[in-house]
Amino acid sequence: MERWEGKVAVVTGASAGIGATTALALADHGMRVVGLARRQHKIQELNNAVKGRGTIRGLRCDLTNEEDILAAFRWIQNSFGGVDVLVNSAGFIGNKTVPASLLSGSSNEWRSVLDTNVVAVSICTREAVKSMRRRGDNGHIIHINSLAGHKVPFFPSTPLGIYPASKHAVTALTESLRIELMALKSRIKVTSISPGSVDTEMTRTFATNVLGIKDQLNGEQSYFKQLLPEDVSDAIVYALGTRPNVQVHELTIQPIGQRLCE
Repeated sequence: MERWEGKVAVVTGASAGIGATTALALADHGMRVVGLARRQHKIQELNNAVKGRGTIRGLRCDLTNEEDILAAFRWIQNSFGGVDVLVNSAGFIGNKTVPASLLSGSSNEWRSVLDTNVVAVSICTREAVKSMRRRGDNGHIIHINSLAGHKVPFFPSTPLGIYPASKHAVTALTESLRIELMALKSRIKVTSISPGSVDTEMTRTFATNVLGIKDQLNGEQSYFKQLLPEDVSDAIVYALGTRPNVQVHELTIQPIGQRLCE
């Protein structure tokens, strides 16, 4: 990770969960982190917890609004000179963390899932790659995908609706981006990290309110065993820390004993 010290990382969804933990991990490794999310104050508070030589700066950004994203990248260009690492961490499953059903969900809700999980990922990636190519054609794009991006989880009482489709799109986007970068003979890396269920505010609400699981999370008999956000940020640090000639294209991680995607 030494080669990233002093470099600029952009983390979407940085106000909570995987995004917040990732922002802290990268700052602790000496990176200058810019976190994008609606709750800017939550990101700013993270800077007080940084133990390394890096910093965290929060920018308010609605990732479903393209102009917000473009304005954020313009600010980053003017303030830091560009981007070296992008972590697309923000994700959306549906209103109030209830999956946007294919049979009863509203088209507006479907658009919100796709705008957050697919379109925003594509816009942020496009803008980051432009910046990375201006800065010497080095950099790393990391998409936080999901096991649901490879196999649709089976919840008989609560299907996940359009969410798995959005994550399958991330799997395809990762490969398409790799091919486009390869055609340009670019040295920019791209990695998809697909965790199983992660203990975040979103999944706790989903497990409690939708699946009715309250006291059994991570219990011995629970099929809803979870990773910690730190497990995912550790995977991100691992992918970033590989030698320049190594690309971790896809990394799947899940807790021991998880039965979620069987």
